[in-house]
Amino acid sequence: MRLSNLADYAVVAMRAAATHCGGVKANAAGLAEETGLPAPTVQKLVSRLSAAGLLRSTRGAGGGIRLARPAAAITLADIVEAVEGPIVLTQCGDTGGGDCAIEHTCNVRPHWPQVNRAIRGALAGITLADLAKEEEAA
Repeated sequence: MRLSNLADYAVVAMRAAATHCGGVKANAAGLAEETGLPAPTVQKLVSRLSAAGLLRSTRGAGGGIRLARPAAAITLADIVEAVEGPIVLTQCGDTGGGDCAIEHTCNVRPHWPQVNRAIRGALAGITLADLAKEEEAA
């Protein structure tokens, strides 16, 4: 299992935004330069992360990007879900379902929600504040 590049980049961008806490606003171009991510990708991420309620973006001379809530209240699960949607490992675990040839006879399907919850729980156990601290600890 691997996160998409976009989800990975979202975590990188959010960590960079978290380092600008304390009232200092970043901007998409600055985050792109700081992280080495392409500016159009950062702009796309800012849009998605803002729509998910993780960032606040303000245009204009006094504008910029800031976390919508404290870094300790934003988890990796929040960031991944903002970009990828719900954390599910199999198609039948998603709300859509119905595309599996063995759906009606599958004995494993009832167990996927437990697996999905465990993975989401692991990601939810790591906050953006935890990620921002790692550089300080190194």
